[in-house]
Amino acid sequence: MATASIPAAPQTSRIASLDIVRGAVMVLMAIDHVRVFSGVSPGGPTPGVFFTRWVTHFCAPIFIFLAGTGAYLYGRSHGGRAALSTYLVTRGVWLVFLELTLLRLGWTFNLDYAHYMLAGVIWVIGWCMILMALLVRLPTRVVGAFGVAVIVGHNLIMPAVAGMLQRAGAGALAQILYFGGPLELGQGGPTLAVLYVIVPWIGVMAAGYGLGPVMELPAEQRRRVCLRLGAAAVAAFLVLRGFNLYGDPRPWSGGPNSPMPALLRFLNTTKYPASLLFLLMTLGPMLLILPGLDAARGRLAGALVTFGRVPFFFYVLHIPLIHGLALLVSLLRTGAVDPWLFTNHPMMNPDPPEGYTWSLALLYLVWAVAVTILYLACRWFGEVKARNKSGWLRYI
Repeated sequence: MATASIPAAPQTSRIASLDIVRGAVMVLMAIDHVRVFSGVSPGGPTPGVFFTRWVTHFCAPIFIFLAGTGAYLYGRSHGGRAALSTYLVTRGVWLVFLELTLLRLGWTFNLDYAHYMLAGVIWVIGWCMILMALLVRLPTRVVGAFGVAVIVGHNLIMPAVAGMLQRAGAGALAQILYFGGPLELGQGGPTLAVLYVIVPWIGVMAAGYGLGPVMELPAEQRRRVCLRLGAAAVAAFLVLRGFNLYGDPRPWSGGPNSPMPALLRFLNTTKYPASLLFLLMTLGPMLLILPGLDAARGRLAGALVTFGRVPFFFYVLHIPLIHGLALLVSLLRTGAVDPWLFTNHPMMNPDPPEGYTWSLALLYLVWAVAVTILYLACRWFGEVKARNKSGWLRYI
């Protein structure tokens, strides 16, 4: 599952390329969330199913990375590090609260909070912001270096650290930090489904914060830096993955009887928790294309900017909208709404009933309808934000 939130930090002069990238990955994210309710498996041996899932892998890394970049730019235009630290704490607490309440309801359309809670991408963005409120007191280069160190080193260090925590009786902390999975909150309490763990995502956000000064450089200089960073990330991915040297617990080389083609195995890196190779594979191409988007024009670029300027509004709206469209599809196909659509999506739901699974054509049709509705809603809300400068709108 890929998902999002990104606080698009208000700036006195917005950088168009950041909004375009945000908007693009939000549109891709919606594909995966339609897939959740379609019954189509998350990946698979056939290219169509595999790439339907794989293309959405770019969403969470880019969202969280640009959340860090947006935080840096927000601090530069809103009173410096002290004001930024306060904003990050309040924003982070708000995101965690919404993930556990409103967004969980949007995923499930049930009120069984006593048995199922979701710790998804909004949860981890919230906690990373709370941690970033401390980190932003440090020099920007130190924050960026910390982020890169976490991204590069976590595959080597964190399994041992989290294992030590488990053996010391702190298994819940180990799951939240790194291992993930279902976590029972007290005897007889709800199960917290930990999908997104704090490490390495705090590193991704910190690295994005470290890129902030680069985004303030003159356009040509910014282009050169981004291209070098992106090319280095892509090259590192190809070498490390190609020779199975380091950075992912799952080697890609397989025998002749492997059900998945070699190219698909090569790209099939580990997302939960996100491995170094997963992050190089997704963040490297983003850095390569980012500087070229400053001059993007036309209707498509304008639509993506519309999404990218109100990303959290998009996120909050798109889950119940897609879920509602899935109910409509079920009603049109069978004359009834399937009870499976009210189970605990996206982590603890059972397999879809026999005959339920959509075709890829239907999946993409529903996605196109959802994106069209979301565009109209986001355009309206963007106009509201432009007219109304109330401080509370920063949190939506």
